[in-house]
Amino acid sequence: MTLRIDITGLPPGRLRFAASPLAELTAMLHVLAEPAHHPQLADWADGVWATMPPELARQLREAQFLWRSSRADFLVPARPRRTLTAELDDLDRIDDETYVATALTTTCGNNRLHFPAPSPLADRAARAGALDLAQARGALQEAFAERLLTDPTAVRAQIRRTLEHCASAFFDTAWTAIATELAADLRQKNDLLTRHGIEATLGSVSSAVTLAPDGNSIIVDQLQDNTTTAHDQGVTFIPSTYGRPHLVVIHAPGRPPVVQYPATPHNPSQPMAQETVALRLEALAHPVRLRLLRTLARGPHTNSELAHAWKLTPPEVSRHLAVLRRAGLLTARRQGRYVHYTLDHTHVTTLGSDLLAALMR
Repeated sequence: MTLRIDITGLPPGRLRFAASPLAELTAMLHVLAEPAHHPQLADWADGVWATMPPELARQLREAQFLWRSSRADFLVPARPRRTLTAELDDLDRIDDETYVATALTTTCGNNRLHFPAPSPLADRAARAGALDLAQARGALQEAFAERLLTDPTAVRAQIRRTLEHCASAFFDTAWTAIATELAADLRQKNDLLTRHGIEATLGSVSSAVTLAPDGNSIIVDQLQDNTTTAHDQGVTFIPSTYGRPHLVVIHAPGRPPVVQYPATPHNPSQPMAQETVALRLEALAHPVRLRLLRTLARGPHTNSELAHAWKLTPPEVSRHLAVLRRAGLLTARRQGRYVHYTLDHTHVTTLGSDLLAALMR
């Protein structure tokens, strides 16, 4: 499955490579919410949680749906700025309708399910649907969504304060430490673009990003079959250290497509024992199960969420989940009347780091 970004007639200079403090902070927040995705950062995450002020920790857990399974569009800027403050100022300029609809967009990986007009702010049925979806994420997230719909101005201000507190608590130190790595990656990409063109540059971004044979589209191996366009706006590429191994693509209507990619490749892991390979490869052979795993790699989802996202019946999803659980590729945790399924990163990693990276894209 692929995402196709139409770049017909787009000059190479409209491919923008730039670092984004807000996008990197969002990647760090994802690590804190899903440390199993990033075992190489486990010590860092443990240290941040151990020293974090309790109120900030509560606020991050409350709003984590903005960055846990995927990213809220406004947290990955299409036009990066040099400072976090400048990017937060840009975020403040978004109107309430766009902000709330984006914040409450439900996602399964990159299969983005946007609310139709009118937005949950203006329509009672849309509001009820948004709260129903938030409820599956837990009481904290449901209460947060309800406050956002009731008083978006106050909640938006709270989110900004939370992100600013993250800067002083851990982000500023981490951002300074990775500045050299990000700068080196940007120099490499811009040099490739100048000397060797778009195709070579895209190849250095990720093996999942290629130029179509006709040169008119960027093809991204992602969770969906979809098409967007970069006409007159260009494409923004943002390197990330803390986002590794994820490849995040944002293509909201009316804004340039944005690709956040790992600044450097990950280290390969050791293969798993041969006696369990057949069972797990058989489970992975079915295209629907592979799609479900790529969704679950981004965070816990319920049976009904998966069925809704992929237009399957709940019994169909249950049968596929049963196969994946027998193969040891999933874990399940009950929360009230919901059962949340999650990718077992440890067992998937034993199949090979390339598989894990493919599921994380």
